[in-house]
Amino acid sequence: MQEAKYYKKLEEKKLVCTLCHHFCNLDDGEFGFCKVRQNKNGKLYTPIFGLPAIIEIDMIEKKPLYHFYPGTLSYSIGTLGCNFTCHNCHSWDISQVTNLEKQMKALNFLTPKRIVEEAIFNGCDSISYAYSEPTVFFEYALEIMKIAQREGLKNIWISNGFMSTECLDELLPFLDAINVDLKSKDDDFYHEICNGKLQAILDNLIKIKQEQVHLEISTLIVPRHSDDIRMLNQIAEFIAYDLDTDTPWHLNRFIPENSWKLAHLPKTGEDILYEVYENAKDAGLKYVYIGNVPGDQKENTYCPRCGELAIRRMGQHIERLDANGQCAFCDRSLDIIE
Repeated sequence: MQEAKYYKKLEEKKLVCTLCHHFCNLDDGEFGFCKVRQNKNGKLYTPIFGLPAIIEIDMIEKKPLYHFYPGTLSYSIGTLGCNFTCHNCHSWDISQVTNLEKQMKALNFLTPKRIVEEAIFNGCDSISYAYSEPTVFFEYALEIMKIAQREGLKNIWISNGFMSTECLDELLPFLDAINVDLKSKDDDFYHEICNGKLQAILDNLIKIKQEQVHLEISTLIVPRHSDDIRMLNQIAEFIAYDLDTDTPWHLNRFIPENSWKLAHLPKTGEDILYEVYENAKDAGLKYVYIGNVPGDQKENTYCPRCGELAIRRMGQHIERLDANGQCAFCDRSLDIIE
């Protein structure tokens, strides 16, 4: 069991975890909100270090990242635990820990070096820390990221963006790209559906953009919970004015059968997806995408200047019609990193 990095000791074997914005105060023996960080005799430990609960090799478009090394493979890992309890979670079998000791027994220990070796062996250009929230396995992720960077691999986080400022500061030098799930612009939604706080995420997004880490935003539009048009327009305005109009925004359709607690809800209607898409374009966003609607042409990348098709996407497969990241018709940059 590895000692955790971020905590402050209090009196009588008590401590406060400073990894994320929950700042859990823990008595001896107590677990944090994430259920995978434990106070033992006044020290904080991370029992999941070295124990990935899921490993997949994905096209980078699955993350989703559409403007970072398009068409490449990413070695993707996730562990048990999460610092949110999102009712719509589709990875709840690993994120929502019910019996940590029992679940850990089913896992195999893999060193950070082994993870990097496997990524290289499988022809991946990057390692993605995903599926569950990578913040809760930060120590493991950071050790992998340091080795990956030395070996020329890119490091990608798929995150809820709720890490503490202290955690983010240490992460940034090793982070190449991140997709943050900005679930709503309504703080009540975060409290009721996720057990989180909105402002901390907005502040982190601004800092990530300022530090010039490649950033893409995802928003799952959940009927009856995060489908208010005015609120979604506020997200578009936040991206345009507080981040940048070149920040890609992925609008994702809610699929009820994949969710933890919201299987009774309907799928997101296509009409609202298209309305938000058009509103976001009107707000000045250059790259807006619609996900989970098979065959929809709004998964494609179009030149923001001349409107010509630059990258065609068919599921996770792509057809490059651009010229090395520039429009083949007008030479305008498509804001692609590769």
